[in-house]
Amino acid sequence: MKDKYIYLVFSKTGTWLSNAICVFSNIKYAHASLSFDNSFTKMYSFGRKNPDNPFSGGFVIENLYEGVYKKFSSCESMIYRVPVTEEQYQALEEEVNRYVKDREKLKYNFLGLIAILFNRPLNRQNSYFCSQFVSKVLIDSKVFESDKMPELIRTDELYAIKNGEMIYEGHINKRRNRSILQAMEG
Repeated sequence: MKDKYIYLVFSKTGTWLSNAICVFSNIKYAHASLSFDNSFTKMYSFGRKNPDNPFSGGFVIENLYEGVYKKFSSCESMIYRVPVTEEQYQALEEEVNRYVKDREKLKYNFLGLIAILFNRPLNRQNSYFCSQFVSKVLIDSKVFESDKMPELIRTDELYAIKNGEMIYEGHINKRRNRSILQAMEG
């Protein structure tokens, strides 16, 4: 049986919100995304819908080489590869597909970002921030275990995912695409 993998992509784009999250939370990577393959052309998260408008947040399907990542070309990232069972993979796909289907109803949980700084969960209907979304779908799919509610899980706490392996850390830009692919093959 062929191993199945998912990928967690952690990034710091350099936007004002990304910089503020890193400063106030004392973490290196402010953003978390989930990918089902190592092309990273479809990554699922909550973030900017429009790279030029920091207030147009919601559910997004990101591409590591386009959008906000292209606009902020000095973006730093770290990529984890996580082995999963066929059942976990399918459950995760079903969870994410629910968000894809309902994406027009979904909003960015800006207030939740503030609440997490005070260790106060703020669960707003149809509103998520990136690590809240990623941790929720991973927990619901039995890929990640945590005693915390998704509303309180920071990006750096996702590094503790069972069997997660860091396969790349560095800058994202066109010159470095080969480095990412080589790191995954090595």
